Amino acid sequence: MKRIALINDVTGYSRCSIAAQLPIISAMGIECVFVPTAILSVNTMHPEYYFDDYTDRMNDYIETYKKMKVSFDGIATGFLGSERQIDIVIDFIKTFKKKHTFVLVDPVMGDHGKLYPTYTTAMQDKMRQLIPYATIMTPNLTELCALLEVSYPHDIINRDELIEMCRQLSNLGPQMVVVTGISIGDEIINFAYEQGKEPAIIKVKRIGDDRSGTGDVISGVIAGSYLNGLNFYQCVEKAANFASRCIEYSQAVGAHNHLGLCFEPFLKEL
Repeated sequence: MKRIALINDVTGYSRCSIAAQLPIISAMGIECVFVPTAILSVNTMHPEYYFDDYTDRMNDYIETYKKMKVSFDGIATGFLGSERQIDIVIDFIKTFKKKHTFVLVDPVMGDHGKLYPTYTTAMQDKMRQLIPYATIMTPNLTELCALLEVSYPHDIINRDELIEMCRQLSNLGPQMVVVTGISIGDEIINFAYEQGKEPAIIKVKRIGDDRSGTGDVISGVIAGSYLNGLNFYQCVEKAANFASRCIEYSQAVGAHNHLGLCFEPFLKEL
């Protein structure tokens, strides 16, 4: 049985982060072991929430896995809230990544041309230090630009520009890159790039406004599908289509946009 480590925040209510990734990847027959970066009652898009930064406890938490010599077939990282957490994640990867282990890095940094308030210049620089350890990276366009230190294109970006940006990021470490959630008209574009192959564009219909947790669902499906032997472009297509179906259902039942994707009815399809 395959095993993956999920390094992300744990949010009790809102179907995001580990609360979304764990059931999705488990439904694909993969054992999930998680390392919390923070504990939240509900995501930060809500006016009131409990937040417990787990930085000071992460090393002691991880020490158990080191002593038990736990092995992982995959490692997936998500929200990281401080420079110290990035250092802890790099140490985790150095310790647990073996020849067969792949690493998916979802650089949760910002969206719509703006970085989240927690992302200082120092945090951006530190996040770039994580790039060489990644096998797969799943940035949105804002995060891709931030990682490459280029200006965010407020006009529609073209294929050649995306290829060049993905090539630059890939040259720093990850063999595979998918730029997620590019909104063009009534479509959402996911631009997949793999070294040595022609890029692929996976399109889905845009449904409603942005929905919290979509990136976690997409990265979870990609990670699980890759562990189960699908090639990278198949993983991206499966993830985009699964997320789109969940969003369509969430919209139909009137689920609040900040309470994530209603993925539960579709887990058996994974």
